[in-house]
Amino acid sequence: MQTYDVAMIGAGHNGLVTACYLQRAGLNVIVLEKNDWVGGAATSRELTPGFLYSNCSYVCSLFRPEIMRDLELPRHGLQVIAYEGGAVLMRDGDYLASYRDHHSHRREFARFSRRDAEAYERYARDVTRQCRFIQPLLMRTAPDPFSFKPRDISELLYLARKFGEFSADEMAATLRFWTMSISDFLDEYFETDVIKAYLALSGIIGTALGPMSPGTAYVLLHHYMGEVDGSVGAWGYARGGMGAVTKALASSFQASGGVIRTGAGVEKILTRGGRAEGVVLEGGEEVRARLTVSNADVKRTFLKLVDEKDLPERFVHRVRHFKMRGSSGKVNIALDSLPEFPALPAGSTCIKGDLHFTDSVERMERAYDDWKAGRWSADPFLDMMIPTTLDPTMAPPGKHFVSTFVQYCPPKIEGRDWRDADRDGFAKTVIDQISAHSPGFRERILHMEVRTPREIEAEVGLTEGNIFQGELTFDQLLFNRPVPGYAQYRSPIHGLYMCGSSTHPGGGVMGAPGRNAAAEILRDLRRPNEHMSPAHDVI
Repeated sequence: MQTYDVAMIGAGHNGLVTACYLQRAGLNVIVLEKNDWVGGAATSRELTPGFLYSNCSYVCSLFRPEIMRDLELPRHGLQVIAYEGGAVLMRDGDYLASYRDHHSHRREFARFSRRDAEAYERYARDVTRQCRFIQPLLMRTAPDPFSFKPRDISELLYLARKFGEFSADEMAATLRFWTMSISDFLDEYFETDVIKAYLALSGIIGTALGPMSPGTAYVLLHHYMGEVDGSVGAWGYARGGMGAVTKALASSFQASGGVIRTGAGVEKILTRGGRAEGVVLEGGEEVRARLTVSNADVKRTFLKLVDEKDLPERFVHRVRHFKMRGSSGKVNIALDSLPEFPALPAGSTCIKGDLHFTDSVERMERAYDDWKAGRWSADPFLDMMIPTTLDPTMAPPGKHFVSTFVQYCPPKIEGRDWRDADRDGFAKTVIDQISAHSPGFRERILHMEVRTPREIEAEVGLTEGNIFQGELTFDQLLFNRPVPGYAQYRSPIHGLYMCGSSTHPGGGVMGAPGRNAAAEILRDLRRPNEHMSPAHDVI
């Protein structure tokens, strides 16, 4: 039986990032994926002839440019096409356009409110300040505030220096920002419902919270930290769908000599004497390894793949109470032709970006009320995109692929499991809302894939269908993610590491958890008895 240096559980993007760095460092790495394809939540699949679906994740922005350069992903086929903006289509027939260009954005706001256009300058400045504070932390291992190790003390001093760069007023604003709702935050700047609704959407995507829930202001910040071609905050489509990201990662990994096995689901992590020794596959085969790394979420890893008796009771308690509530669904649609939206001017570039139909924060909150009652939203928030307007590789000539992300969609329906009839009713609600703004949309549909939290968990392995592997609330960030004392990618079992989005800095197709985890693993291997320098110095 061959023994590997590292057995990686899961071929999602973070798992592949970690595997790439470890393989390039000279380790012998095997990636084990339960599906017959790689990618996890970042996949492109042909479910109907000629159409590529981005099944789960659907836009590219958060993926760290440092990782793209390190792993030479453009050389392995990754190309990201930035889009210019989008629009909110309103119930009264008007629309609010959004643009990548700051000044165009401001002029559009002025069409609704001159006061809001002026406030947008202040809003952009304040949010940018928060981004500049947080962004350097993404690629650093979170310090343990209860450790007296020199490295943790050094990182805490780094945080203190960063925070000390603020004035007293800016410090107070930062602490408020991290804990307040996105609704309250936007109320301090804007007066127009549709403008606040447009800006609030980034505070609720993928989160089991409403826009009026404390903590959602930070979720907005998490989505603002992306970068495409050096443009911070920009969003784009990966050419060939989001599977192009993981396809490039897999190609980079294999070019370095790494091994990927698909159709190889892991049933159990092998342990002996408090140490991980590899995994047992679903068919009973054992794969031995010096180190085991899990890209699965923290609950799946420690409550399903590890025997509870091998873990500290307090750790298991913390894992059980880690918030991981599914709130999202997805409807992927193949269309016979480009849909029409009468509210938009002829030839508008807005159709090439994200389209929304919720024109007030109150409507978002009412949609969240349905989720709290255990129902899918009767009037959901939709993030609809037509990537084929910029990437013709995803559909036959003249045809189009539509990706629709839906909030809110509960993991259970009034306490019971989803049924197929529920899924069909959920899909009808989504299509009805789109059709209200796009006459003839229903008649253009050639094929449709509907994914509730049930399908997302069953296929991708995300507990309750939570797309971030755990909510991005203040109590689950930095040294608290996923469990205090274990926020540095290690676990209570020696030789077992975590690299998924349950770890710092969290979810989205970012790659930072994977890169940071690789840095910690290499630190342990290279200098196991010494205190190490910060993670960004290792790779």
